[in-house]
Amino acid sequence: MPTAARPDVRLTYDDFLLFPEDGKRHELIDGVHYVTASPALGHQELVGRLYLAIGNFLVGRRHLGRVFLSPADVVLSYHDVVVPDLLFVAGDQQDILTEANVQGPPALVVEILSPSTRRRDEGIKRKLFGEKGIREYWIVDPKGLRVTVFRRSDNGQFPRLMEVSAGQGWQLETPLLPDFALSIDELFAPAL
Repeated sequence: MPTAARPDVRLTYDDFLLFPEDGKRHELIDGVHYVTASPALGHQELVGRLYLAIGNFLVGRRHLGRVFLSPADVVLSYHDVVVPDLLFVAGDQQDILTEANVQGPPALVVEILSPSTRRRDEGIKRKLFGEKGIREYWIVDPKGLRVTVFRRSDNGQFPRLMEVSAGQGWQLETPLLPDFALSIDELFAPAL
């Protein structure tokens, strides 16, 4: 749900710092305030599986980078502060990490779709991430059992590279994490 103090006023990072710590996700996109309720358990299970897979892969490979779970603020500009479900800061980007947040575009951002965030994640966030220099964006669709990958090309474009679905034996791979592979079937496997 977007909100703004007045339609002609864009909120800033300073305003963002004044938002309440109420357990909800607060984000600014082009100065517009978006609030999202706490995610459902299935959503949390998926983001947890991704975090464990990437985190376990990074053991002994710390030079590749670091992975973080939400809530972790990503300050992309004075008017753009997002809180992705999961993010990866590559080894060559460690200077964007501060004690409080991430100050710049991480290499990888992951969002798990939910009914309340689907349009924002697939629309304005994808556009924002393309404009701000995110290298790769994964949109995980728990209803469709698929992951859509957007990856920055050499010419700076941010196209949809692929869509991988459960039930087809696909592996989720990325050049950001050489030799990493996650079975899409395992990602979406029902809980035991």
